[in-house]
Amino acid sequence: MSLQKNTGAVRRFAWLMKFAAWLHAIPHALTPAPFRLMQIGSAFWQSRALYVAAQLDIATQLGDSAQHSSDLAAQLQLDADALGRLLRLLAAIGVFQETKPMVFANNNVSACLRSDHPKSVRAMILLHNADAMSRPWFEHLEHGVRTGQSPFVCGHGETLFSYLDHHPQFDQLFSTAMDCVEALAGDSFATDFDWRQFDRLLDIGGSRGSKAHTILTRHPHLRALVVDRPPVIAEALEYWAAHPDAICARMAFEACDILDTMPLAHNSRDIYFLSAILHGFDDAHCLRILHKLAKACRHSGARVVLLEMVLPEKGADQTQAAFDMQMFMGGSGRERTLTEWQALFAQSGMTLSDDVRLRSFAHMLVLRPTQQ
Repeated sequence: MSLQKNTGAVRRFAWLMKFAAWLHAIPHALTPAPFRLMQIGSAFWQSRALYVAAQLDIATQLGDSAQHSSDLAAQLQLDADALGRLLRLLAAIGVFQETKPMVFANNNVSACLRSDHPKSVRAMILLHNADAMSRPWFEHLEHGVRTGQSPFVCGHGETLFSYLDHHPQFDQLFSTAMDCVEALAGDSFATDFDWRQFDRLLDIGGSRGSKAHTILTRHPHLRALVVDRPPVIAEALEYWAAHPDAICARMAFEACDILDTMPLAHNSRDIYFLSAILHGFDDAHCLRILHKLAKACRHSGARVVLLEMVLPEKGADQTQAAFDMQMFMGGSGRERTLTEWQALFAQSGMTLSDDVRLRSFAHMLVLRPTQQ
C-alpha cells in the first residue's frame, strides 16, 4: 500500500516548478553570451552586498518604515554615503525598494531578511557568506576540482561537520539556518506522506526536532524520538525548555553518533526518519548507516524513510546542481540520482518500496530490508 497522499496537488506542484524553470531561463536565453558570462562572473558582488545587509540587520532596523539612508546610517553608526550606495545596488536587484531618492523601505523580498519574519532567511545568508564557508569557494575550489579533495577540508583541515563540533557559535548558526530551510520548504513532508500507518518516528540527525514537531502537530497519534550529536541535543533541550508546548510532551531526545550506534525500533509501527542526512556523507559512510538501519529493521519490522533530493539522470536544474556542489564544498557528501540511490540500497541490503513525491524539491524514499 502506497504511502503517497495528495497525488493531484503534488502533480500540479511539479508542473508549476517546470513552468517556473522555463520562465527563469528566458532572460538567460535572451542575454548575449558575453554579457551573460560577465553577469555570472560578477554575481558575488550581489551576494556580498546581501551578506553585509544581513550582517548589519538593516531589514529589521527598517521594519515597516521608509527611511533616508543618512537617518538609517546614523541609527546603525554607518557611513551614510556607503550605506546609500549599498542599498541602491540591492534595490536594483529587487532587494529593498527606493521610494524616493535615497529613501529605502522593505519589500516582500527584503522582508525575509528581517530577524522577526516568520520566513526569515537571514541565518542562511549569514551562514553561506561567513568566512568559514565562503573562503573555501574563493581560495580552494580550483584545487578541489584538480584533486577531488573537498575545498572546505583544504581550508580547514577537516569536514564541515567535524568543524561544527568544536565551533559552537558557528554550529548554532548552522542549526538556525537549517531551521530556515525547513520553514521555507513547508510541511509537505507531514502532509503528502501517510503517517497514519505509524505510531512513532525516530528522527535520526533531527537537530532541534523541528521537523518531528511539525509532523507531530499534524498527527496527534504520533510520538517521536529525536537523535543527534551530544552538543546538538543539549541545545535542543535548552530550546524546548524555553519554548514548551503540548507537542513537546510527545517528543524524547537521545544523544549518539549514528555512525556508531542506532537507537532500536520497537516494532513495525516505528519508522526511522532521516531528513537530508545521507547527502552529507560519501558512499562508504552512507552504507555504514544503512547497514545499521537494515539490521534494526530486520529485528523490529520497522521501516526507513529518507527525505532527500533526487537528481535527474541528466539536465539537473540550477538549484539541484548548486546543492550538489555545496555538498562537495563541505566534505564528502553529494546529491544523488535515483540510480545512485538504488545502488546504495542494494549494497546495504535495503529495498526501495515507495518513492513518495512532495510539494517541494525532495522525495521521501521508503526502505525495507531486502529479507525480513
